[in-house]
Amino acid sequence: MRASQESVSLARAMWRGFRMRCPHCGQGTLFGRFLKVADHCPACAEELFHHCADDFPAYLVIAAVGHVIVPAILAVETAYAPALWLQLLIWLPVTTLAALALLQPTKGAIVGLQWQLGMHGFETSKLRRPVPG
Repeated sequence: MRASQESVSLARAMWRGFRMRCPHCGQGTLFGRFLKVADHCPACAEELFHHCADDFPAYLVIAAVGHVIVPAILAVETAYAPALWLQLLIWLPVTTLAALALLQPTKGAIVGLQWQLGMHGFETSKLRRPVPG
């Protein structure tokens, strides 16, 4: 493990990514657009284009939102038995908003994980970067 990896713990790198910040310095923004990771950090110039998150963040979001929304739907249905149109009116927007709200932070956490573990080309960029002070 290199010096820049040792200075930032896995939990800290993932937390910085979840907050949509650079996993190296924690200052620069991680995303250039909604789900497009910036090529490099504007604050410390860390190369971020190496990431390869693919569909993993979406799978995690689906699992997390599903494990919260489905029991809530079942509880409301069991306790109140509202009409189907009312259920759809409530749960479809809640599910959509929850998924959209979690997608970018989850992708950031996965990029932070890959950065800290030196996956997908991040290991070569770590050799060239000084440790943030």
